[in-house]
Amino acid sequence: MIDGPVLVLNRGFAPVHITSVKRAICLVFKGLAQIVDEQYQVYDFHSWSELSAALTEDTISLTSQSIRVPRVIMLQFYDRLPRRRIRFSRENVYIRDKSTCQYCGKRFKRSELNIDHVVPVSQGGDTSWENVVCSCIPCNSKKGGRTPDQAKMNLLSRPQQPKYSLFMNVTPRKKLFEAWRVYMNPVDFAYWHSEILA
Repeated sequence: MIDGPVLVLNRGFAPVHITSVKRAICLVFKGLAQIVDEQYQVYDFHSWSELSAALTEDTISLTSQSIRVPRVIMLQFYDRLPRRRIRFSRENVYIRDKSTCQYCGKRFKRSELNIDHVVPVSQGGDTSWENVVCSCIPCNSKKGGRTPDQAKMNLLSRPQQPKYSLFMNVTPRKKLFEAWRVYMNPVDFAYWHSEILA
């Protein structure tokens, strides 16, 4: 429970990070963050611990009391969105291509997929976002060391580096708590955070 995930927001209620329950409570205790509940009310450590005493949801025990586990915190002195480079990794290529073979168009379990160089390394291709795609094992074997044109295979879409997206930074296997939903869904986020024009 103490290592469970907590969503971290900036002062504008935009998600910027995921941290552990332990770190979140430390930040709140030091006055560097506040806890945000499902009604968008904010609490400091003292007011949260008073509120928590009456609740029986997920709790953790501190030295003198038990408190409710926070799911969302808001940093007090941070209002920027961090610029993050999306790491070039096998998992992120699978996320970009939606675990779908870019040759046959079928979706597979990750164990049945691999990474294919569109222009093979043997023909001068590099290992980059723009030259690798998700491929099923039969299509990869059929293509071999050839380009899609040489193998007479169609590529579903031209590979490219994903644009920065905060929502791609959250590993899909992490449990998405209901309290996070409004902050993590781009449509809901845009609704709540767009400027209202007169």
